Amino acid sequence: MNSKINTIIFDLDGTLLPMDAELFMSIYFDEMGKHFADLIDPRELINHVWSSTKAMITNLDHKTNEEVFMADFEKRINGDLNIYTQRFDKFYDTLFSKTRQAVSENDFIKKSIQLLTEKGYTLAIATNPLFPKKAILQRIEWAGLEASDFSYITHYENNHYCKPQIQFYEEVLQDTNKSADQCMMVGNDVREDLIAGNIGIKTFLIKDHMIHNGEDHIVSDYIGEYQDFYKFVINLPKLN
Repeated sequence: MNSKINTIIFDLDGTLLPMDAELFMSIYFDEMGKHFADLIDPRELINHVWSSTKAMITNLDHKTNEEVFMADFEKRINGDLNIYTQRFDKFYDTLFSKTRQAVSENDFIKKSIQLLTEKGYTLAIATNPLFPKKAILQRIEWAGLEASDFSYITHYENNHYCKPQIQFYEEVLQDTNKSADQCMMVGNDVREDLIAGNIGIKTFLIKDHMIHNGEDHIVSDYIGEYQDFYKFVINLPKLN
């Protein structure tokens, strides 16, 4: 392996955090619909959230994902955006935690993070920044990990692009002050995570909760299950 690598960048959902994505989204939108029911029909709300999320994903202007989402969302609602933003904030403080039943911890991931830290690697989380920071910090905790394990965590208040835009990975490199050849991206989504390889970042595809729409040919430097990744980490050189 490239001896220059000193930074391991992780996807969150389905990678650090094993997840039943279908169950997660079902609980997420069910609880959100109930939380906003006095303001808007739940089905209408869900359609607006999906549309504004798509606006974030396709955006290539240098605006935070939060700015893009809220600007798009405001056009779709009949009402005061401030009331909605306060309600979203309260949702993530309260009912969002119900999605925890759709996720689990993985011992191989927890041991890998511990060992990488002991060996002196810089660790970062490059989750698709579609959620507020508080929602991402909760999911890190649900994975049995500490936010302090990671020197950098993407979230929608801070980041300006989304996966699978290559600008997302360029921003991660810029924010972490790393070059592509110093990094490895570990993820479970063939399209969203392996595209990091297009700018020279080494990639490791985790197969356990792999997302693959079948259209994209799988091109990854390393492919394996959680256990294989842990073995890979064991064999990495110490940096300190």
